[in-house]
Amino acid sequence: MSENNADKGGRPSERLIRLYELWGRSGAGILISGNVMMDHKALGEPKNVIIEDEKYHDELKAWADATQKNGCHLWMQINHPGRQAPKINKELVSASDVQLPIKGLFDKPRALEEHEIIDIIEGFGNTALAAKNAGWKGVQIHGAHGYLVSQFLSPRTNIRTDRWGGSLENRARFVVEIYRNIRKKVGADYPIGIKINSADFQRGAFTEDESLEVIDILSAEGMDMIEVSGGTYEKAAMMGAKQKESTKQREAYFADYIIKARQRTNAPLLLTGGFRTLDVMAAAIENNELDFVGIARPFAVYPELAKEFFEGKRTDVHLPKSTTGIRKIDQMGFLDIAWYAHQMKIMGDGKRPNPRLSPWGVLFRFIRKSLF
Repeated sequence: MSENNADKGGRPSERLIRLYELWGRSGAGILISGNVMMDHKALGEPKNVIIEDEKYHDELKAWADATQKNGCHLWMQINHPGRQAPKINKELVSASDVQLPIKGLFDKPRALEEHEIIDIIEGFGNTALAAKNAGWKGVQIHGAHGYLVSQFLSPRTNIRTDRWGGSLENRARFVVEIYRNIRKKVGADYPIGIKINSADFQRGAFTEDESLEVIDILSAEGMDMIEVSGGTYEKAAMMGAKQKESTKQREAYFADYIIKARQRTNAPLLLTGGFRTLDVMAAAIENNELDFVGIARPFAVYPELAKEFFEGKRTDVHLPKSTTGIRKIDQMGFLDIAWYAHQMKIMGDGKRPNPRLSPWGVLFRFIRKSLF
């Protein structure tokens, strides 16, 4: 759900403000932004918003004010892509020099040095403080989907032998220190959340058991909200591939995991991915499986969705399939990202989303802007 719609230099655009003003009228309780990058040298996409300091304070405040004037809260999702960025950065960095095995799109990363790790930890805190000062109601660390925090957590991408690698405690040190730095800067009462993988769904990578242990660690630190997801660019489980039958019946992609997480933590839990039926969403809340129902892609096609649910105008939502039919492309999740991002651009221009938008046209535009 990265909007990829900033102005030059990563400046929050008027298009983003219009988009979130529309969503702010949707009936949603909390809106979490797409990727906001905390380092201009590390972009996941060409037009990511970049917040390193107070440079764009006025734009951030306008974004927050427009979104929150009807009662919802706006949180900033803060991210560093690490190795998982196409050829738009001068160099890629990661926990280790393990390359993403998708030929032609991703260069080999360089392993971060100790002082660079410390700088990134500090940078997350600076971005969070800028969000707070501009009136955003909370922040979220993006620790899922194969980005840098996820790269540190996974033994597949973190083969370091220093204090940042090896044991799970060491691999989790990076995200723990990010949380502590943010907490130090924003104070005890400001909400901090994290998006974390239930698993990476790859051999030798971050496992479900390890994820539950990290939830234990972050809960003990005082994390205010934990959002559950899963997968990476290599294995895009967050797009709903290869669901168990029990998952299909309960809709949410990581429904089995969230029950295990609930048994491990008292922190509020957010589950995003797959929810399409109002009765299923209500049952998950009533059964105390989670505290927040997360809806992402449907909002890019039906921007008033929550209000329609609450007012009884809709009981379910079905989305068009944005696929090419080419398995390798569809598995990576690029097309989903690009198709829904384009719907957000349309809304940012003040128009209604287009459910019949051609997947191929969107894919070609994404490749051209990313590589040329």
